[in-house]
Amino acid sequence: MLKNGLRYGSAISLLLLTHLSMLGIVLVRGNYETPMDLVWLAVAVLGFDLVGIIAASIYRQMTYTLDLMLLAILNMSLIFQSCFGGVDFFSNGLKHLITSAAAMIACELGFLLTRNHEWIRMQKKYIYIVIGILILAILTLTGGRSMWITFKGFSIQPSEFIKPCFVLVCAASIVELHKKIKILFFYVSKDTLCLCAATLVIFGLQWWCRDLGSLPTFAAIFGCALVCRLCYPRAKINKTAIAAMCVGGVLLAMIAWMLAPSYVQDRLHADIWADQYGKGYQQCQALIGIARGGWLGVGPGNGKLAGVFAHESDIVFCTICEEWGLLYAGLTVVIILIMLTTVLMNPPKSYYHATMSAGVVAAFIAQMALNIFGSCDMIPFTGVTLPFISEGGSSMVTCGFLVGMLKAGQSPLFHHEVPRRKKKPQEKPPVRRRADA
Repeated sequence: MLKNGLRYGSAISLLLLTHLSMLGIVLVRGNYETPMDLVWLAVAVLGFDLVGIIAASIYRQMTYTLDLMLLAILNMSLIFQSCFGGVDFFSNGLKHLITSAAAMIACELGFLLTRNHEWIRMQKKYIYIVIGILILAILTLTGGRSMWITFKGFSIQPSEFIKPCFVLVCAASIVELHKKIKILFFYVSKDTLCLCAATLVIFGLQWWCRDLGSLPTFAAIFGCALVCRLCYPRAKINKTAIAAMCVGGVLLAMIAWMLAPSYVQDRLHADIWADQYGKGYQQCQALIGIARGGWLGVGPGNGKLAGVFAHESDIVFCTICEEWGLLYAGLTVVIILIMLTTVLMNPPKSYYHATMSAGVVAAFIAQMALNIFGSCDMIPFTGVTLPFISEGGSSMVTCGFLVGMLKAGQSPLFHHEVPRRKKKPQEKPPVRRRADA
């Protein structure tokens, strides 16, 4: 049984009904050449549902809510990606199905690895080493100031894998706050210094590689970790330290604003409609696509944004709005938000799990806001992916692992109980009777 009164069977029925209704829309309004195109898509979606349901039932845990919601959003994404520009599962959706399966596996891996806070705390130095290896790989294997490693047509983005590692070091070091040393006029812990140093290195890497779009995501994770440290019962941070942090943050923001590269300044002050056939072409077409789709869309595969660059990744929200309508695009975002709010339904069992869950939610919220608001020209366009919806293997695997961490916050494992052996009752020595005289 799921928590909050929803039975497991009812949840599965709702999951299948959602995907069957979407397949029905593709059947009635979709742009496909032969019925077999729709048949292959239906087989892939329903088969993935069946495998996911069976796999989720294998693990004994407190709740299956996140497993089923993750399966729901991944198959919705599979249907979206298979229909862009025309219904064709093998050309558009097969790769996305593989990355979705990898995201489900990463979810279970993240759940098993991060639920024991004592084990994570002992592995903290190795997590820092993994972050260092990923940064070194970016600097040496990308072939320049880039975030992508390309090998024979296969691309990977190591910076995506830094996100869960960064969340873990933020959460694992919080219990060390009561072990402080005095530096000048402040008492700080060694773990806090290490975390601040890692944050500066990651920020510097993003700046060097000209990938400032991901910078707010890491800043959101660090901000949540900082708030959790201020609220930690044993932190005992005085008002002077808090004021110094606030002043330092404002100064860093002002310096970053003044030293921002020219291409960042152009995005901050860009007028896309003044150059709608040049630099503003992508966003202008995205906004026109939203207006063209209206509430119910023009039909799966009937949109024109499929011919625009990055329609399946950077502006995927607008592509969904055009083909499926604003209602389905909004429903997709709502499902992701509900999945993130499960941490409120089943509260974390320790401060480590609370900090970890806060960092995961902050990463998702920041990334969703950057993608949706950027593609709709409400903020400068960043080009980050929309979690679970955009095409991309590195992003899908990372998002799956982060959901596993969110699930671990609700089903923690503090220690393994070792069954005690029952002691055999000791045999009493026989009572000797004296012979009668």
